[in-house]
Amino acid sequence: MASSAAARSDAALKRTNKRQAAARGSLRRSVSLPVLLSVAGLVAFGALVIWTASLTMSEASFPRHLLGIGLGCVLGAFCWRMDFRGLANYTTPLLVLDVIVIFTPYIPGLSYNAMGMTGWIQIPGIGLTFQPVELAKIITVFMMAGLGAQYNGKIDSVREYVKLCGMLAVPFGAIIVAGDLGSGLVVFFSGAVVIMMSGPRKEWVLSTIAILIGLVAIVLAADSVVDSLLGHDVLLKQYQMNRLLVFIDPQADTSGSGYNLMQSLIAVGSGGFFGKGIGGASQSASGFLPEAHTDFVFALLCETFGFVGAMILLGLFAVLIVSTIRVAYRSDSLFLRLVGTGIVGIWLFQVLENVGMCIGLMPITGIPLPFISFGSSSMLMQLANVGIVQSIWRHRAKAA
Repeated sequence: MASSAAARSDAALKRTNKRQAAARGSLRRSVSLPVLLSVAGLVAFGALVIWTASLTMSEASFPRHLLGIGLGCVLGAFCWRMDFRGLANYTTPLLVLDVIVIFTPYIPGLSYNAMGMTGWIQIPGIGLTFQPVELAKIITVFMMAGLGAQYNGKIDSVREYVKLCGMLAVPFGAIIVAGDLGSGLVVFFSGAVVIMMSGPRKEWVLSTIAILIGLVAIVLAADSVVDSLLGHDVLLKQYQMNRLLVFIDPQADTSGSGYNLMQSLIAVGSGGFFGKGIGGASQSASGFLPEAHTDFVFALLCETFGFVGAMILLGLFAVLIVSTIRVAYRSDSLFLRLVGTGIVGIWLFQVLENVGMCIGLMPITGIPLPFISFGSSSMLMQLANVGIVQSIWRHRAKAA
């Protein structure tokens, strides 16, 4: 009797262990744990930074930041459940939608002015605001991935390569016309990553880079001449030119255009190895560091948590980017692989630009640090991107 009871108990234990192992296996098949855990770490770290900022800055509303995280998680879960492969055949509608979304803030009744810029919309009835260009970033990635996937990993003719570049120029140009150079650069970089992963020849890519460098040089050289002839800013706004000049020589105007950079450098350097601790970030608390909870949140993080905090942050980003690349290249669908690499391009450029501008290695732009900066629009779409990556993982072996 005792031996029989023991045998039944062992059998029941084995069945339980088998069910648990099956559940763990099912979770690993449907969710990329490295991506999920790295994002969870970034979101938690960002929430801690924004809570720290909220102690001394009324603009950094911690409940609003949590609302953005909550809505983003819901949208991310929705994206995880979807199968995006069908979008590969809708490149033209995606292009049209992209341009419409970019110019949505100029539609009467929807437009919302924030910090002197018309880049937001206010959703009627609920009063929430949203920055449509954040949505345009991922729409562009889907559009470019659909176009790139048509060539099955190899672009054979210059004409097709130029066509891809021309299609990317449409949303990029639309965003520039709308007055958001920073977001335009994000769209350009992520779209360029998709093009390079679509199989063009190296000499075409190198020639394109050379042409772009030449065009930028011409624009910078001609800007003052054109402005003097026409009497107003045409090619570059004055504040954009000032940011470039400050990037070249940070000491040129420390009380004017160079003020933000100098205060950021002071905040980063004063954090030392372990930082000043929560509530001890004097640069932001005293109001010296501008936009400490948004554009210069990395400087706030460094002042509060020091070099150690910065390394933890960059380590989490490294895990996220490497894991997302792994997810993309495990997919049987070329379209989904290109979407995954495009999302990597969005994250990589925003991290490099935001961190770089805070330490003087990149020109200052209004690009948020993904998962860290205060702002519901950015948080919403970044978590949606995570859901898309998880969808790619979930459908990696079911490509049509």
